Amino acid sequence: MSRWGDSVRLAVGTLTTVPVLAPRVIDRRTAGGAMLLAPLAAVPLALAAGLVVAGGQALHLPSLATAALAVGAVALGSRGLHLDGLADTADGLGASYDRAKALDVMRRGDSGPTGVATLVLTLLVQVGALHDAYQAFAAVLIGRCTLSMACARGVPSARPEGLGATVAGSVPRTAALAVGLAAAGLSVLLPGLPWWRGPLAVVVAYAVAALLLTRCTKRLGGITGDVLGAGVEAAVAAALLALA
Repeated sequence: MSRWGDSVRLAVGTLTTVPVLAPRVIDRRTAGGAMLLAPLAAVPLALAAGLVVAGGQALHLPSLATAALAVGAVALGSRGLHLDGLADTADGLGASYDRAKALDVMRRGDSGPTGVATLVLTLLVQVGALHDAYQAFAAVLIGRCTLSMACARGVPSARPEGLGATVAGSVPRTAALAVGLAAAGLSVLLPGLPWWRGPLAVVVAYAVAALLLTRCTKRLGGITGDVLGAGVEAAVAAALLALA
């Protein structure tokens, strides 16, 4: 099997519940490829979100309930991985200015008040801003596009082990930039919107994810798997708002 084949399996197996065979080799090259392919791996999640919204509108369900079902479908299809990362990251950043203590809080896995509040507020923004099937599809993919930026060369890992250590710095900067430019270019094709609205959503999502990445790198010394998940959820919320 080629390296890219392993990267596809790693991306799909990590980011979704779609059953795939385990990759034969998991090294930094495979991990970097998986982060580049994250948007493609998330296409089933994006389709699920879009179909739920379209179905809810066809059945004349309340828009808020339809949006909540769509967000829930994405969470279910990703094992709640990114939502868990968002809560853990918020708890870590809010726990202490001491790096070791913050990382220890994030490692525990239980959610404290800061994590719960951040999770609820982010979900409220996502649900409140989601109103269109194409918007849902695009936002899910845009959020996953930011993973290559978070794993670009020069971004360190906060720990010597774990998912963050495997993917940190594994993506060439030019490749990460190419993903962002491709997302901005393709977003021009979103129907029912001015041509600039899609690229604006990409820029806003990347800016929010970059701010979070900068904060975590300064406070924690680098990224962890939780930080990556937090960046995805923050980017999705930002994209939904920009497309609303």
